[in-house]
Amino acid sequence: MRATRTAAFVGLAALVTLSACGADSTTPADGEQAAAANAAAGDACAPVDIEAKEAEIDAATATSAADFGGIDGLVAAAKAEGQLNTIALPHDWANYGQIIDCFKNKYGITINEQAPDASSAEEIAAAEANKGTDKAPDVFDLGTNVALSSTDYFAPYKVEQFDEIPADQKEETGLWVSDYTGVMVVGYNKTLFGEITSIDELTDAKFAGTVALNGKPAEAGAAFNGFLLANLANGGSMADPQPGLDYFKKLNEAKVLNLTDVTPGTIESGEHGVVFDWSYNMVPVTEKLEAQGVEWATFLPEDIALGSYYKQAINVDAPNPAAARLWQEFLYSAAAQNLWAEGGAVPVLNGLYGDDFSDEAKAAAPQVDALVSPTTEEADAITAFLQSNWDSTIS
Repeated sequence: MRATRTAAFVGLAALVTLSACGADSTTPADGEQAAAANAAAGDACAPVDIEAKEAEIDAATATSAADFGGIDGLVAAAKAEGQLNTIALPHDWANYGQIIDCFKNKYGITINEQAPDASSAEEIAAAEANKGTDKAPDVFDLGTNVALSSTDYFAPYKVEQFDEIPADQKEETGLWVSDYTGVMVVGYNKTLFGEITSIDELTDAKFAGTVALNGKPAEAGAAFNGFLLANLANGGSMADPQPGLDYFKKLNEAKVLNLTDVTPGTIESGEHGVVFDWSYNMVPVTEKLEAQGVEWATFLPEDIALGSYYKQAINVDAPNPAAARLWQEFLYSAAAQNLWAEGGAVPVLNGLYGDDFSDEAKAAAPQVDALVSPTTEEADAITAFLQSNWDSTIS
C-alpha cells in the first residue's frame, strides 16, 4: 500500500527558519507555574469551580463523558480521585510542560510524572510491570508502531471532539486517537560543523561519535521516523526498509553513529552533534544553544516532509480512570491543542481550531502542504523488520 499523506498547514518556510519524551513532579502547580500556565492559554487554564464527587459508575468502564452525566460529572469524579499518573512526557517535548501545568491549575489534580524520557516501548513495559498497583501509568503517549502493537493495554474512550478527528487518525472505538505530529528533520551544530545539506556527508570522520537517532527505532516513535526519513532519502520506500538499514550500518562502520539516547542535555554538552528528530524538539534546543552563542540548524533530506502522529490512549488498568479520561478530554480541547502548536507541533484538530490559535502557535508550528506517513500495515511491517534486523546489524 502507498504511504498516506496527511494534510497539515501550508508551505514549509517556517520549519526551515529553525536553522536562521524534565524532573518528576508530584504536586499541583504552585503560584509561579500557575501564572505561566495562565499566561500561555489565558482563561483556558483558570481553575474550574466544580466540587469533587465520586463517580456513581465504574469509571474504568466509561466510554465517553456522557457516562458521567457530562463533562462536569467527569471533572467532579476526576477531582475526587485527585491523582493522574503520566509517563514519558518531557516538559520540553511539544510544550508538554505548559500543558501539564495548565491541567493541574485548571482541575487541581496532582500529576505524578514518571520516567519523562522513557521510550514508547518502556511506557508499555511500565504498565505491565505495575499492573494492579497505584503506580501504573493512567495514560500513554505512544509512537504509532508501538501503539498499534499494544492495543490490549488500552481502554476504549471517545472524547467529545471524537467525530472531528479524521477517520484515519483514530481507532473506531476510541482505543487510540492521534494527537500531534511534527516534521522529521536533521538537526546539527552548524557552529561546529558548518552547513550540512545531505545525510550522505555524515560518514565524514569529523562527525565521529556524534550522529544519532532519538532512541531505538523499533521502540521509540522519534527514532522509528528518523529511520524512515533516512530510508526514503536513500531510495527506500515504505515497502522496502533495507536501504535505511544499510545506511545506518554504513554510519556505524564509519564510527560516527552514537547509540545513546538523545536529550537536550546531550545536545548542549556536544555529545550529540547531529540528530534525526522531530521539528518540535528542535525549537527549545535552538533557543537554548543560541543563548550560548551556538547555531543549531536543521534541514530536510531530499525535501521529504515525513510526519507521523503520536497516539493517545488510556491504560485499561488505569488506577485513576476518571482522571485519565479527563486528561484525554483536556488534550483535545482548544487550549491544549493551541499549546501543542505553540511548542512547534501540528495538533490533530488543527483544522478545527487552527484559525483561532495564538500568533505564537501559528508562527511555531511547522508548515507543510502534506506529510508523508506509513500506513498502519506498513508501520507494522517495518517494525517487524527492525525487530528482526536492527540489533544484529547495528551493534
